[in-house]
Amino acid sequence: MINLNQLRIFYHAARNLSFTVAARELFITQPAVTAQVKSFEDHCNIKLFRKKGRGLVLTDEGQTLYGHAIRVFEYEKEIEHVIEDMQKLKRGMLRVGATKAYTLYIMPYLVQAFHLLHPHVMINVNEGSSTDLIQNLIDLKIEVALIATPENRPELKFIPVAREEIMAIVAASHPLAKKEFLTLKDTTREPIIMKQVGSGTRRVIDRYCAEHHCTPNILMETSNDGLIKEMVKRGEGISFLVKPLFTAELEDHQIVALPIEGTRLWMDVSIAYLGMQPLSTTAQAFIDMVIDMVPAHAASDDITDIMRRLSIQQRSYPPNRP
Repeated sequence: MINLNQLRIFYHAARNLSFTVAARELFITQPAVTAQVKSFEDHCNIKLFRKKGRGLVLTDEGQTLYGHAIRVFEYEKEIEHVIEDMQKLKRGMLRVGATKAYTLYIMPYLVQAFHLLHPHVMINVNEGSSTDLIQNLIDLKIEVALIATPENRPELKFIPVAREEIMAIVAASHPLAKKEFLTLKDTTREPIIMKQVGSGTRRVIDRYCAEHHCTPNILMETSNDGLIKEMVKRGEGISFLVKPLFTAELEDHQIVALPIEGTRLWMDVSIAYLGMQPLSTTAQAFIDMVIDMVPAHAASDDITDIMRRLSIQQRSYPPNRP
């Protein structure tokens, strides 16, 4: 196996045809260069230099090896430039995940803001349930995720971003639409179009039902929010969704949103990442940007307030930096 340190010394000596100049460039002594070149020749079992008067010339073998060494150290410079570009975020990959609702309503603001800061970084957005995204974090498929904050996940770190209210929705023509709120009895009697297991919304609803010792009458489970709303509009059942997902249908008077009797159901939203895993430069930059755009005091705001704030901030983002 070639000793790359000796190859480097040979390269500098061959380029200058001088052990003295090579020593000066490498910040070592001239005898050290002589010794290393001799050791390299012995290892290769070929003669690389010959003396000519007070100078040096390359042998044919030395000239051939020097041609290859040039390419090696040119490629080394290329690698150094690549590393420097990645350190300065002039290239790289950001792998981020988000639930469907956040992909639709929050990620466009964050992705655009990040792209303004780092236009040469490629962004890969993975969509899935909160449970799926946590597994993707653990499997190192993504580095950061915008999810509903789960419980008891000590391997993860969370940066609070916002909170969302979960409300019951019914068709405008449904008998429940005339009520002021949804009762506990309604959740056991009415067929429910339920979010799939693993979603943040489902986790909140399951916890609510467990606390009140009731069993929901689940007609169907799905991860498709559009299907849920369509089934609700057709009067096939009731459902529970976060507010931004049904704003358009609410304004068109196709559905009615009902609060839950005696309580309000909230879901915390956070940026999640693995606590024991070092973050890439791109992931750390994304997290820093989120902290910059969504300060800690905003974590108690709902998602609509966060969207409004991001929309306003984005007009002047990125901020002027010294």
